[in-house]
Amino acid sequence: MTEIHEFPMARAAGCPFDPPPPLRTLQEEGPLAKVRLWDGSTPWLVTRYAEQRALLADPRVSADVTRPGYPIQAPRIGAGGTISFIMMDDPEHARLRRMVQAQFTVRRTESLRPAVQKIVDDLIDELLAGPNPVDLVEAFALPVPSLVICALLGVPYADHDFFQENSKTVIRRSATPEERAAASARLFEYLDSLMGEKLADPADDLLSKLAERVRAGELTRREAAQMGVLLLIAGHETTANMIALGTLALLRHPGQLALLRHNDDPRLVASAVEELLRYLNITHSGRRRVALADIEIGGQVIRAGEGMIMANDIANRDPSIFPDPDELDIRRDARRHVAFGFGVHQCLGQPLARMELQVAYSTLYRRVPTLRLAAELEQIPFKHDGQVYGVYELPVTW
Repeated sequence: MTEIHEFPMARAAGCPFDPPPPLRTLQEEGPLAKVRLWDGSTPWLVTRYAEQRALLADPRVSADVTRPGYPIQAPRIGAGGTISFIMMDDPEHARLRRMVQAQFTVRRTESLRPAVQKIVDDLIDELLAGPNPVDLVEAFALPVPSLVICALLGVPYADHDFFQENSKTVIRRSATPEERAAASARLFEYLDSLMGEKLADPADDLLSKLAERVRAGELTRREAAQMGVLLLIAGHETTANMIALGTLALLRHPGQLALLRHNDDPRLVASAVEELLRYLNITHSGRRRVALADIEIGGQVIRAGEGMIMANDIANRDPSIFPDPDELDIRRDARRHVAFGFGVHQCLGQPLARMELQVAYSTLYRRVPTLRLAAELEQIPFKHDGQVYGVYELPVTW
């Protein structure tokens, strides 16, 4: 009888950038395998790139978290909770996504680049004038996307400690259902209160644009506030972890760091961002789906009602798509990666994330050319317990 592995799996000691070794073994054996989750359920784990893309684009595959068989990551946080549109199917998913899509186009995002550049430069000025060594997460990686998303949404940055702490609880695997429920409720109440302010006194920000939709009857106030929660969490947690973990990866690959530091070609900077997204895969819990009908794929039949987990971290190390996949090579054409997903549910904010990472990576290492770690790799605390992977702290010096 084939062994059924527990999921999620542990990374190998001393290999913080690589997917768990059992994923490589499963990928070599075939594109699909059964795994066991915390609740005893046994969904399909999809390990190869081609099958993941095919399933993520298949209309017979549902992202609806409320459907029986959906492989949930942790105990549900109780009835009455609000579900994000990213865990819905069309047409409801498409209706809600359209409400904010215009704010995340490439053109709109590029118009923000000078403002993001100023945020990055100001933070590096403060970094260089402050204590040495310093925690790069606290001093740079977390403030950059937090300041950006606060400005975009119209959220007071003065409240960043509140929303960052509650965001961490919501996405921490080890948090109890009660802890996650309480943190979610606090964030919702906060955004709902802000939505009330925007309804009464609109400004030039995304929450005010959502308030316009509420006034027009296109959105409920609850939907608008929940959308604000999603954008606030996703808008700073993922990018902050990529800035810090990407910096650590480059510091551990000095040849790649030197290439990036000494070359101001924006094409190389963009290429470096795509390669780091492919190589690091901070969304390391896989994309969850459930089958609406029987689907024959990869020599298996996924039955209607069976869950699926698309392990994007190992798909981005698929050697049939990315030669020498375990090598970090910022000159590689890695644009086909699935770090942002694929199909109708692929990440809404990916143009903003790409631009922020381009600005952060291209500026920090050039302005602080002697940047180096101030701790041994074994001393750095990694977020093995989070739905978003990264480091809790990154001590650096120069």
